[in-house]
Amino acid sequence: MTATAEPKTVRTGADPAAFLAGVGDERRRADAQQLCDLLAGATGAPAEMWGGSMVGFGSYRYRYASGRSGEWPPIAFAPRRQALVLYVAEGFEPYAGLLARLGPHTTGKGCLYLERLADVDRAVLAELVATSFERMDGRTVTP
Repeated sequence: MTATAEPKTVRTGADPAAFLAGVGDERRRADAQQLCDLLAGATGAPAEMWGGSMVGFGSYRYRYASGRSGEWPPIAFAPRRQALVLYVAEGFEPYAGLLARLGPHTTGKGCLYLERLADVDRAVLAELVATSFERMDGRTVTP
């Protein structure tokens, strides 16, 4: 029987406010703090640190056919040098209409990249987050 590797990114118990206060760039720090407030309001969940640089909200469990399983936040973000990166576990396929109204952004498979929070429609962002969070939080996913 082969042992499965433990996930590298897990809840740490560190203080998200302290992490965000330590973001070096003043504008990125302000955007990150505002995004954290927006996500907390949209999800109704407290901010928690996942790994050393990701702030997550809620959790869901995943279990693969291989036996590997773990826990992950349905919504999380990280203030990166080039952009705020919003991680949406569900992906963006169901949200094409909202993304069209969001404002300047780019996406990857499960990542939404925002250069400036002021450039996007916060109500649209909150709707996307709330809907995706509601569909994933507390669930067990078996892809």
